[in-house]
Amino acid sequence: MNVLLIPPLLGLVGMVAALIVYRLVMKYPDGQDKVKKIGDQIHNGALAFMKTEYKYLLAFMAVLVILVYLALGVHSAIAVITGAAASSLAGFIGMYAATKANVRTATAAQQDGAAAALSVSFYGGSVMGLCVASLGLIGLGGLYYF
Repeated sequence: MNVLLIPPLLGLVGMVAALIVYRLVMKYPDGQDKVKKIGDQIHNGALAFMKTEYKYLLAFMAVLVILVYLALGVHSAIAVITGAAASSLAGFIGMYAATKANVRTATAAQQDGAAAALSVSFYGGSVMGLCVASLGLIGLGGLYYF
């Protein structure tokens, strides 16, 4: 096995771990009718925000990539695109998981106390952390490999 493939493969393992943690969070109850409705509204609002934010980010990145290409060449421009894509994907997955975990954290606090709420919130935040590290390994490892 080529040693240069180890970081991207470990990144894939990390993404699988993030998926497992996300599924663990989703097993917690998401509350009664009103709590669930508010949680869904927060989740939908966060996703609408991310959609708008990424539109602006895409325009900014297009200009930046062109400037980097002109100043530093094609390899640097590809690195900028890879980094932006990995960061954006990690941010989207993290926001998605966090907004799903928030209502479950509130429900766990109400039903089972602070310790249960801390566990749910920790797992919810772990999804983002795992995605950032894993996508970084995939992106940087992939760039170095190619």
